[in-house]
Amino acid sequence: MAAPTTPRITSVYAAVNIGSFRISAMIMGRAENGEMIVLGSSHRASDGIKRGYVTDMRAASHAIRTAVEKAEANANTSVSSVWIGCAGAGLSSKISSVEIAIGGRRIEEDDIEHLLYAARDHIAPDGRMVLHAQPAHYTLDGAHGVANPKGLHAEALGVDVHVTLAEGAPVRNLIEAVQSAHLDVEGVVASPLAAAYACLSAEERDLGVALVEIGAQVTNVSVHAAGMLLGLRSIPVGSNDITDAIASSLGIRRSQAERLKCVSGSAIATPTDHREMVAVNAPGEEPGGRLARGADEQNRIPRAELVSIVTDRLGVMSAEIGKALKTLGFGGAQGGQVVLTGGGAELHGIAEFMQGALGQPVRIGKPPALQGLPEAHATPGFATLAGLCLYAADDPVDIRSVGSSYQPTRRYSGLGLVNRVVQAVRDYF
Repeated sequence: MAAPTTPRITSVYAAVNIGSFRISAMIMGRAENGEMIVLGSSHRASDGIKRGYVTDMRAASHAIRTAVEKAEANANTSVSSVWIGCAGAGLSSKISSVEIAIGGRRIEEDDIEHLLYAARDHIAPDGRMVLHAQPAHYTLDGAHGVANPKGLHAEALGVDVHVTLAEGAPVRNLIEAVQSAHLDVEGVVASPLAAAYACLSAEERDLGVALVEIGAQVTNVSVHAAGMLLGLRSIPVGSNDITDAIASSLGIRRSQAERLKCVSGSAIATPTDHREMVAVNAPGEEPGGRLARGADEQNRIPRAELVSIVTDRLGVMSAEIGKALKTLGFGGAQGGQVVLTGGGAELHGIAEFMQGALGQPVRIGKPPALQGLPEAHATPGFATLAGLCLYAADDPVDIRSVGSSYQPTRRYSGLGLVNRVVQAVRDYF
């Protein structure tokens, strides 16, 4: 029997997610049948990055280059440009509303284009860098929630534009770190937008959902509804805070604390935790050196001790996440489904803990089951990376691309332009 033929790849998208814990790269192709296929992916320990900011340009560039070269080797192809995720840089967002008079007639494509062109003048970045300016939803005579106003009649047509902002200098540093690794930057994507492409169903994004992306040093809380990102908050806490709490409470090295957290840590206590002893030293590690606080002579601690440290720290994190959700209008009775993703979402029992702490249904978000995605990268920690490629392939509209001077541009080299010009609005509707 003949072997199945691999579908022909018609376009290729490459992405790098530059995190504080690891730097990961992925190359994804779109087959002629429309299916997205992972051609190669890789990750390595982060270097030169702290809380999402570049702190050492040379080290960060080297780490990016290494990650991309490994992905290229796995994909058996080379790439010259990449999409990059931005998780730090003080991400924030706001909604700008604009309205034009229609006079009761039928709305045409030109009216929508004119409205979005007018909306460009209402983006007030207040000295910050605009990463995205996307139409959230349209209004007809002040009534919200219209997905596509074309063909409808109205006196006035309005649009709420969701603007994602970041601090300019840190984003330019990210771009420069990638360019120093001999790669062009195709676009910079706020990581909550990218993660949403990987973790959230179309129905969730339509009905309303909160996405909590727990990184090593930054947690991004975003709310999605009507198919769009409607608001986000960035919190300077992450899963490294749990590692640090374990290290300082037990008086052990961070590497030991990280292993303990990943192997034996849990957000849920069980009755057997007091009896179960867990080894502080890694398998094969010499037993010499100082014993951990509260350890027995074999340097083991009760699992209950570890769980207590983890849950104490998670309590602080969940309070911050709850505050962010409330600010975004998603807390309490107004809330709905919360999706946890990012490397921090891999902690055992975290969904149950957060469900109790937030009082809302919680599930874990992972990348979709894509052909070619290695098992090691099918985890919450790689959701944003996969989402970057999916975002690039979807190519959503940005209002800054609309207008008479619209020119399709595939790439830029300067540091001033951070969003690639995307398709004209008529391609979107």
